[in-house]
Amino acid sequence: MSLFETIAVLITLAALFSYLNFRYIKLPNTIGIMLIALLGSAFLIVLSSFGYHLDDYAQSLLETIDFDETLLHGMLAFLLFAGALHINLSDLASQKYVIGWLASIGVVVSTFLVGTFTWLVVGQFGFEISYLHCLLFGALISPTDPIAVLSILKKVGVPKSLETKICGESLFNDGVGVVVFLILFELLRGGQEFTASHVVALFLTETAGGAVFGLAIGYIAYKMLKSVDNYQVEVLITLALVTGGYALANTLHLSGPIAMVVAGLLIGNHGRMFAMSETTTRNLDTFWELTDEILNAVLFLLIGLEVLVLKISWDFLLVAITLIPLVLLSRWISVAIPITLFRYFREFTHGVIRILTWGGLRGGISVALALALPPGKPRDLFLTATYVIVVFSIAIQGSTIGGIVNRVTRHGDTA
Repeated sequence: MSLFETIAVLITLAALFSYLNFRYIKLPNTIGIMLIALLGSAFLIVLSSFGYHLDDYAQSLLETIDFDETLLHGMLAFLLFAGALHINLSDLASQKYVIGWLASIGVVVSTFLVGTFTWLVVGQFGFEISYLHCLLFGALISPTDPIAVLSILKKVGVPKSLETKICGESLFNDGVGVVVFLILFELLRGGQEFTASHVVALFLTETAGGAVFGLAIGYIAYKMLKSVDNYQVEVLITLALVTGGYALANTLHLSGPIAMVVAGLLIGNHGRMFAMSETTTRNLDTFWELTDEILNAVLFLLIGLEVLVLKISWDFLLVAITLIPLVLLSRWISVAIPITLFRYFREFTHGVIRILTWGGLRGGISVALALALPPGKPRDLFLTATYVIVVFSIAIQGSTIGGIVNRVTRHGDTA
């Protein structure tokens, strides 16, 4: 199947499922698309058991798409930049310490908690999997997915300060999570000797270097935007910023996700105020909102279809279901520690720990990282576990977070 045919099928299915959801199901669009794709995949699997192998076509389609490459080195750059464009920098600065802790130390704490719980669980099920493999799973499942979070929050009436915490954390912690995953992945492969100082240096180079790089390319784009007043040219400049900037960041071994977030914050705030006319701002927002919606629809369609290529067994499913509450517990602990500490210095929205825990959705980034694991039983097990946790997160947590927010925030928004 050619690239054009693959794109044609994906966009057609995304449009059809989006239409069905809007007309009949009326869930948030991303959740609806994923669930319809998941049900369609399950239907194809059932038909195949009766001798109708229609799932072979779907599997051949998915095999032409390298999911982790498509997301991590394609869609992610556009989605992060689009999400960061609409984050108010002053609101983000007011929550910087909480967001900074959640997006860095919180990810590391969650990685070790999930990894330890996973090691204990798989041992109880009789699987001989190393602790380092389990830590790798902890790293890929710990970051909250900005794509999933931002798409759901658009439909939920979250208090402004809480929305800033959730959005800020999700935009930055995926970059940190990817770096932690890559470090553990290199340790697992044993390609080079790692010392504590080397790990810290690599972590800081990727994250801090990515932020500085994002600021630099964002500033260059800002100066270019300021020197022209033509929205077609200015939209093209931002498109070049995302594609060229992300590719160059990866070439320099810097965090492309963090670079895109920083660049998006600069253009969305400083650029919006000083470098763009009202016409440019309106057209730029329309372009990136449309890009965001289309890519989100295709991404969640792919998540729903990926079940067709999983090697699922009952043992794998039991492990995955057992891990769901443990992943949530790890998330709760990693959120509760900083919020409890910061309560001595400031007030927080009522129920903030509960909302941040339940609203910490996992999504395509976790699936992409799981698919990047080396072949073997650990990969098959953790890919199944990742998929089950992601589907639970988007379908159950995503569809109920609005009700939880409405219940726990009736006492008022304080910070």
